[in-house]
Amino acid sequence: MHPHATDAFPAPSHPATLDPSPAADPVPTVDELVTTHIPLVGHLVREVLSRVPGHVDRDDLTSAGLTALVQAARGFEPERGVPFARYASTRVRGALLDELRGVDWATRAVRRTARDLDEVRARLAQSLGRVPTDAEVASARGIGVDDVIANREDLARAKVMSLQAADAQGAYADALVSTTPTPEQALEHAELLAYLGDAVSELPERLRRVVEGYFLAEQPMAELAEELGVTESRISQLRAEAMVLLRDAINSQLDPLLVPAHERPGGVAARRREAYFAAVAERHASVSAFRPRVATSA
Repeated sequence: MHPHATDAFPAPSHPATLDPSPAADPVPTVDELVTTHIPLVGHLVREVLSRVPGHVDRDDLTSAGLTALVQAARGFEPERGVPFARYASTRVRGALLDELRGVDWATRAVRRTARDLDEVRARLAQSLGRVPTDAEVASARGIGVDDVIANREDLARAKVMSLQAADAQGAYADALVSTTPTPEQALEHAELLAYLGDAVSELPERLRRVVEGYFLAEQPMAELAEELGVTESRISQLRAEAMVLLRDAINSQLDPLLVPAHERPGGVAARRREAYFAAVAERHASVSAFRPRVATSA
C-alpha cells in the first residue's frame, strides 16, 4: 500500500462551484395586491361605520375604499421599504374621509360649533344634575339662544338619509311608493291608447274633426264653429257626443260590462253605434300587428 493512502483520491484540480444565492421574492402584481388586501378595506369600513351616524351607506364607503385600494396598488413602490398594508391603509382611510365629507351637508364650522356646544351641555348636565336648557347652554357658551337653535337646525338638515342604507326593517328605498308603472300597468296603458286612437279614427267625420281640433290642435270652439258652419253650442254638443262614443267604444273592447244598454236596442241609432264599435274592433285588429310592442321587462 502506498504510504499516503489519501493520494489515491487526488484533490480536484479546480475549486467546487458555490451554490447560487436564493432568488429574491417576486414583486406582487397590482391584481395580487388588490385581491389579497380586500379584507383590509372591509375592516376599515367597519371601523368608520362604528363612529358615524346610521344613515351613512356601507356600500358607498366600500366602493370608495376599494377604489383607493386599486390606486394604492398602482402607485406602490416597494423599494421605499414601506409595507403595502400600511401604505394602503393610509390611502383608504383618506378616501373614506373624503366620502364622508361628500355626504355630510354640514360645514366644518357647523360641526365645530356643535362639538363645542355638546361639551358645554355635558359640563352643565354634570353640574346641574339635569339636561340644561338652550338658554343655559347659550349663556355658558357666550352666544345667543338663536345661535344654539340655528346650529341644531343646521345639523338636522345635514342628516340626509341614503335610500340604500338599511335598518332592521330593510332598505329605505323599499318603503317608498314607486311612481313608475309596473309592466302590467304600462301594457294596459299602451293598449288603452291604441284603442283610443282607433276609436278617434273611426268616428263620423264631423265628430272626428271636433275631437281632433279641440283636444289635439287646441282650437277654440269659436274657430271650430266657424270652420264647420255651426254655433259654438253645437260644437259643445258634438264634443259631448263624441266623448260618449269614444268611451263606449273602448269599453266595448276592454270591459263590455261598462257599456250601457241603448234606449232603443233595435233603432237606427243603436245599429249605428254597434257598427261603430265593430269598426273600431276591426281597425284595432288590422293595425295592431304593425304597432311596436311595449317592453315589459328590462
